[in-house]
Amino acid sequence: MIVLTHEDVAALLPMREAIEVVAEVMKGVSARTAELPLRSAVPVGGANKMGVMPGAIADPACFGVKLVSLFPGNPARGLSSHRGAIVLFEAETGGAVAMMDASLLTAVRTAAASAVATRALAREDAESLAIIGYGEQAEHHLTAMLAVRPIKRVAVAGRSAEKAAAFAAQAAAEYPEVDFSSGTDLHTAVASADIVCTVTASPTPIVQGDWVKPGAHVNIVGSSIPTMREVDDRMVERGAIWVDYTPSTLAQAGEIVDMIAEGTFRDSDLKGEIGSLLAGDIAGRSGADQITVYRSLGVAAQDLAAAHHVLTRARAEGRGQPVTF
Repeated sequence: MIVLTHEDVAALLPMREAIEVVAEVMKGVSARTAELPLRSAVPVGGANKMGVMPGAIADPACFGVKLVSLFPGNPARGLSSHRGAIVLFEAETGGAVAMMDASLLTAVRTAAASAVATRALAREDAESLAIIGYGEQAEHHLTAMLAVRPIKRVAVAGRSAEKAAAFAAQAAAEYPEVDFSSGTDLHTAVASADIVCTVTASPTPIVQGDWVKPGAHVNIVGSSIPTMREVDDRMVERGAIWVDYTPSTLAQAGEIVDMIAEGTFRDSDLKGEIGSLLAGDIAGRSGADQITVYRSLGVAAQDLAAAHHVLTRARAEGRGQPVTF
């Protein structure tokens, strides 16, 4: 077994490579060549939880489990809200071949999945971006969106003007060719954007569907349990919605779960899975004015494919600490 640190993952999983890894594995997810039990969450005190995400994929052939703690208060301490490890097994004999840091890998693969959906669904001339939130996922989503669309303007918005401004200032230093603005006016940020990414831990809707302009693309990312939702019912009514994995959407996407229970939405109203779109089995954007939505929950297949990619590169470059049990 090779043990790989946060620094190893950072070096071995650059965003552009992660995007291609995720795009390929999501085709397998929609072809049902992966085994993906729904994630379970174990309460560990207060709002904190431990998430367990097992799974197996056929290409590349491997299986494993991600154990990750979900601590919403961590960003205030300068820590990721998602901390944990991934254990990867090879498929031939069932041996554990790698263990690696899960926090960065989770952040990168999540943003990469949004980039895959954005590349498939957003208008090719989309050049303005709104990021709702300013934490770790905001950072990686900025990198991911810049990788797939010619973004010229970015509005960063959230409840804290100071945090939004700090994020925008740091991003402007890294990407001087992009015009950044920040503030607490979510409405204005969303209304002016060709692409919107919601990456918050809000338990209640903070983005309204009526704010989104015709032709925009929206990535809904931050809420991953059915008691949380970042967007209102109107977003679901106005947007054409593609998802990563239908079973998890119907069980864990708060706005979808709520509206189905109320009888105002049906599972058949979903456009389908992003992997099916990538494989050419279903249609994508129908016109320039259609509002497209990618509802992301994250699946273990993304973690496994990303972890396998990291391991393959680590072996080739001689990185990681070998251990024997």
